[in-house]
Amino acid sequence: MVLTVESGTPNWVDLATSDLDGARRFYSGLLGWNCREVPQGDTGTYAIFDKDGSAVAGLGPPATPGQPSTWSVYVSTDDADSAADRVQAAGGDVLVDPFDVTDQGRMAVFADPAGAAFSVWQPKLMKGAELLNAPGSLTWNELTTPDQEGAKEFYELVFGWQPEEEPIEQPDQELIYTSWRLGNRFVAGMMPTFDPNWPDGLPAYWAVFFEVDDVDAAAARCRELGGVVMVPPRELPAGRLAVLNDPQGASFCVITPGSPD
Repeated sequence: MVLTVESGTPNWVDLATSDLDGARRFYSGLLGWNCREVPQGDTGTYAIFDKDGSAVAGLGPPATPGQPSTWSVYVSTDDADSAADRVQAAGGDVLVDPFDVTDQGRMAVFADPAGAAFSVWQPKLMKGAELLNAPGSLTWNELTTPDQEGAKEFYELVFGWQPEEEPIEQPDQELIYTSWRLGNRFVAGMMPTFDPNWPDGLPAYWAVFFEVDDVDAAAARCRELGGVVMVPPRELPAGRLAVLNDPQGASFCVITPGSPD
């Protein structure tokens, strides 16, 4: 199945890691993913994770030696070159200029003004994820940043996202959660950097969320497979959530969504 994804909507994620075999074993055991390799010409081999035959994420080596393992978010675009122009005009940085990925698509890598890295994907033969918002697939992307106001302006200029705010009660403070709307759909979220242990100067980052049937079971399985539970399962308005690290240190979230209400 190929999903039709509107330009400006996150449509893919991939993992860059130096231990490709270890990542295959971990995510297969945790999320039930299979893995198949896709030749990329002179750029080496890229692998596709699939869930029950539908592509859900990508896997490849890091761009530079020594780069930490990390998940990356891709946003669909009709024109990667125009997106690069908008990023620069809005005060962001072009980390990797737009380039063709064989006949699969065209991509570029950017950073917003607070340092959060993200990519765009201009689909050709490869449209993006074939399964979303189902167990074992991507269900949400969320920016954590010290500059929420700057992020609202930046992502509206680049993708046309409209922010909607909602207070979240915490034991010792009230936080504001921002959901970004594109047309009549919410496409991403944003949280402030509220942890008092947050190191000075640490850049903003994008987090990926995968849906699971049972967050507690996923956290236990993560430990069994050599990963680390960074934030134990907890109830949030959106559902039950845990933050995990794979054995190579890449961070991601798992969530069992709550009621649509």
